[in-house]
Amino acid sequence: MDKPDHHILVCMSFRGLEPKGTCIRKGAPDLVAHLDAEIAARGLNAFVSTTGCLQFCDKGPVLVVYPQGHWYGGGDDEDAVDAILDALEAGEPCTELLLT
Repeated sequence: MDKPDHHILVCMSFRGLEPKGTCIRKGAPDLVAHLDAEIAARGLNAFVSTTGCLQFCDKGPVLVVYPQGHWYGGGDDEDAVDAILDALEAGEPCTELLLT
């Protein structure tokens, strides 16, 4: 496998061995499935990983896109994921979901 152009991290709320934050309760697992499908459909050279708690629980679910370093929150549906990927393809951040 070649090194991906983008690495997308999705918070799964784990602290230790148990999910304790809100991202997992707000649908983060479904977002991972949608991200994987959209990345393949769009032909993006990107890789998705899940993480432990990223500690922005009030903003969840949280996604981080590298190497850009963009942190996104509050995107709890497929439309939000699509907006993030649209912005990624355009080479800019998705400002409406960007955490500052």
